[in-house]
Amino acid sequence: MRLALLALLANGPAHGYQLKRALEELLGAAYPQPNIGQIYVTLGRLEKSGLIEGEDVAQETRPNKRTYQLTPAGREAVVAWFEEPTDEPRVRGDFFMKIALAPESGVVDQIALINKQRRHFLNAMRDLSKLAAAEDQENRVAQLLIDGAVLHLQADLDWLERCQEELE
Repeated sequence: MRLALLALLANGPAHGYQLKRALEELLGAAYPQPNIGQIYVTLGRLEKSGLIEGEDVAQETRPNKRTYQLTPAGREAVVAWFEEPTDEPRVRGDFFMKIALAPESGVVDQIALINKQRRHFLNAMRDLSKLAAAEDQENRVAQLLIDGAVLHLQADLDWLERCQEELE
Protein backbone atom coordinates (compact mmCIF):
# COMPACT_ATOMS: atom_id res chain seq x y z
CA MET A 1 0.00 0.00 0.00
CA ARG A 2 2.85 2.33 0.92
CA LEU A 3 4.46 2.49 -2.50
CA ALA A 4 1.14 2.46 -4.34
CA LEU A 5 0.09 5.60 -2.48
CA LEU A 6 3.42 7.26 -3.21
CA ALA A 7 3.02 6.41 -6.90
CA LEU A 8 -0.44 7.98 -6.99
CA LEU A 9 0.85 11.09 -5.22
CA ALA A 10 3.57 11.44 -7.87
CA ASN A 11 0.76 12.70 -10.09
CA GLY A 12 -0.12 15.51 -7.68
CA PRO A 13 -1.58 16.24 -4.24
CA ALA A 14 -4.59 14.25 -3.05
CA HIS A 15 -6.47 13.34 0.10
CA GLY A 16 -7.13 9.84 1.38
CA TYR A 17 -10.54 9.32 -0.21
CA GLN A 18 -9.22 10.47 -3.60
CA LEU A 19 -6.41 7.94 -3.31
CA LYS A 20 -8.84 5.17 -2.34
CA ARG A 21 -11.11 5.98 -5.28
CA ALA A 22 -8.14 6.14 -7.68
CA LEU A 23 -6.98 2.67 -6.60
CA GLU A 24 -10.49 1.24 -6.93
CA GLU A 25 -11.00 2.74 -10.39
CA LEU A 26 -7.57 1.69 -11.61
CA LEU A 27 -7.54 -1.89 -10.30
CA GLY A 28 -11.23 -2.74 -10.42
CA ALA A 29 -12.78 -5.62 -8.54
CA ALA A 30 -9.87 -7.94 -9.36
CA TYR A 31 -7.76 -6.45 -6.60
CA PRO A 32 -8.77 -6.32 -2.93
CA GLN A 33 -10.43 -3.00 -2.25
CA PRO A 34 -8.34 -0.72 -0.06
CA ASN A 35 -9.57 0.07 3.43
CA ILE A 36 -9.79 3.82 4.07
CA GLY A 37 -8.47 3.32 7.59
CA GLN A 38 -5.42 1.52 6.23
CA ILE A 39 -4.87 4.31 3.73
CA TYR A 40 -4.91 7.02 6.40
CA VAL A 41 -2.65 5.04 8.74
CA THR A 42 -0.22 4.52 5.86
CA LEU A 43 -0.36 8.21 4.93
CA GLY A 44 0.45 9.09 8.54
CA ARG A 45 3.46 6.79 8.49
CA LEU A 46 4.64 8.15 5.16
CA GLU A 47 4.39 11.66 6.54
CA LYS A 48 6.35 10.74 9.68
CA SER A 49 9.05 9.16 7.53
CA GLY A 50 9.37 12.35 5.46
CA LEU A 51 8.19 10.86 2.17
CA ILE A 52 5.06 13.03 1.98
CA GLU A 53 3.86 16.31 3.45
CA GLY A 54 0.31 16.88 4.60
CA GLU A 55 -1.62 20.11 4.65
CA ASP A 56 -4.99 20.79 6.25
CA VAL A 57 -7.51 22.32 3.86
CA ALA A 58 -10.48 24.17 5.34
CA GLN A 59 -13.96 23.19 4.19
CA GLU A 60 -17.04 25.30 4.91
CA THR A 61 -19.57 22.64 5.81
CA ARG A 62 -17.28 19.80 6.83
CA PRO A 63 -14.25 19.28 9.00
CA ASN A 64 -10.91 20.16 7.47
CA LYS A 65 -9.47 17.60 5.10
CA ARG A 66 -5.81 16.78 4.81
CA THR A 67 -4.16 16.65 1.42
CA TYR A 68 -0.78 15.06 0.85
CA GLN A 69 2.00 15.58 -1.63
CA LEU A 70 5.33 13.93 -2.26
CA THR A 71 8.53 15.31 -0.83
CA PRO A 72 11.73 14.99 -2.87
CA ALA A 73 12.58 11.89 -0.80
CA GLY A 74 9.14 10.46 -1.63
CA ARG A 75 9.68 11.05 -5.34
CA GLU A 76 13.06 9.29 -5.08
CA ALA A 77 11.39 6.34 -3.33
CA VAL A 78 8.79 6.02 -6.12
CA VAL A 79 11.42 6.20 -8.85
CA ALA A 80 13.56 3.60 -7.04
CA TRP A 81 10.52 1.31 -6.66
CA PHE A 82 9.72 1.45 -10.36
CA GLU A 83 13.35 0.84 -11.30
CA GLU A 84 13.78 -2.18 -9.03
CA PRO A 85 12.79 -5.59 -10.43
CA THR A 86 10.06 -7.43 -8.54
CA ASP A 87 10.61 -10.53 -6.40
CA GLU A 88 12.54 -13.54 -7.61
CA PRO A 89 10.69 -16.76 -8.44
CA ARG A 90 8.82 -18.41 -5.59
CA VAL A 91 11.10 -21.15 -4.33
CA ARG A 92 10.09 -20.92 -0.70
CA GLY A 93 6.36 -21.34 -1.11
CA ASP A 94 4.30 -22.82 1.69
CA PHE A 95 2.76 -25.46 -0.57
CA PHE A 96 6.18 -26.69 -1.70
CA MET A 97 7.10 -27.22 1.96
CA LYS A 98 3.90 -29.21 2.48
CA ILE A 99 4.72 -31.47 -0.47
CA ALA A 100 8.30 -31.92 0.69
CA LEU A 101 7.37 -32.67 4.30
CA ALA A 102 4.24 -34.79 3.77
CA PRO A 103 6.10 -38.13 3.59
CA GLU A 104 8.19 -37.21 6.63
CA SER A 105 5.13 -36.34 8.70
CA GLY A 106 3.19 -39.48 7.93
CA VAL A 107 -0.11 -37.64 8.40
CA VAL A 108 -1.01 -36.86 4.79
CA ASP A 109 -0.46 -38.26 1.31
CA GLN A 110 1.40 -36.08 -1.21
CA ILE A 111 -1.01 -36.91 -4.03
CA ALA A 112 -4.00 -36.01 -1.85
CA LEU A 113 -2.31 -32.66 -1.15
CA ILE A 114 -1.75 -32.09 -4.86
CA ASN A 115 -5.36 -32.93 -5.69
CA LYS A 116 -6.69 -30.63 -3.00
CA GLN A 117 -4.46 -27.79 -4.20
CA ARG A 118 -5.48 -28.43 -7.81
CA ARG A 119 -9.18 -28.12 -6.86
CA HIS A 120 -8.38 -24.89 -5.03
CA PHE A 121 -6.60 -23.45 -8.10
CA LEU A 122 -9.39 -24.54 -10.44
CA ASN A 123 -11.98 -22.85 -8.20
CA ALA A 124 -9.84 -19.72 -8.13
CA MET A 125 -9.61 -19.80 -11.93
CA ARG A 126 -13.40 -20.16 -12.21
CA ASP A 127 -13.84 -17.17 -9.86
CA LEU A 128 -11.40 -15.11 -11.93
CA SER A 129 -13.31 -15.98 -15.12
CA LYS A 130 -16.52 -14.73 -13.52
CA LEU A 131 -14.73 -11.60 -12.35
CA ALA A 132 -13.33 -10.97 -15.83
CA ALA A 133 -16.81 -11.26 -17.33
CA ALA A 134 -18.25 -8.85 -14.76
CA GLU A 135 -15.39 -6.33 -14.89
CA ASP A 136 -15.70 -3.21 -17.00
CA GLN A 137 -14.10 -4.20 -20.33
CA GLU A 138 -12.78 -0.67 -20.73
CA ASN A 139 -10.60 -1.04 -17.64
CA ARG A 140 -7.54 -2.58 -19.31
CA VAL A 141 -5.49 -2.49 -16.10
CA ALA A 142 -8.03 -4.60 -14.24
CA GLN A 143 -8.30 -7.00 -17.19
CA LEU A 144 -4.51 -7.34 -17.34
CA LEU A 145 -4.44 -8.01 -13.60
CA ILE A 146 -6.99 -10.79 -14.04
CA ASP A 147 -5.12 -12.17 -17.07
CA GLY A 148 -1.89 -12.26 -15.07
CA ALA A 149 -3.55 -14.08 -12.20
CA VAL A 150 -5.04 -16.65 -14.61
CA LEU A 151 -1.66 -17.23 -16.26
CA HIS A 152 -0.02 -17.72 -12.85
CA LEU A 153 -2.73 -20.18 -11.88
CA GLN A 154 -2.27 -22.08 -15.15
CA ALA A 155 1.48 -22.29 -14.50
CA ASP A 156 0.78 -23.52 -10.95
CA LEU A 157 -1.61 -26.15 -12.32
CA ASP A 158 1.03 -27.30 -14.80
CA TRP A 159 3.55 -27.52 -11.97
CA LEU A 160 1.13 -29.59 -9.87
CA GLU A 161 0.71 -31.97 -12.79
CA ARG A 162 4.46 -32.37 -13.00
CA CYS A 163 4.70 -32.94 -9.23
CA GLN A 164 2.06 -35.67 -9.44
CA GLU A 165 3.85 -37.37 -12.34
CA GLU A 166 7.15 -37.33 -10.45
CA LEU A 167 5.74 -38.48 -7.12
CA GLU A 168 3.38 -41.27 -8.23
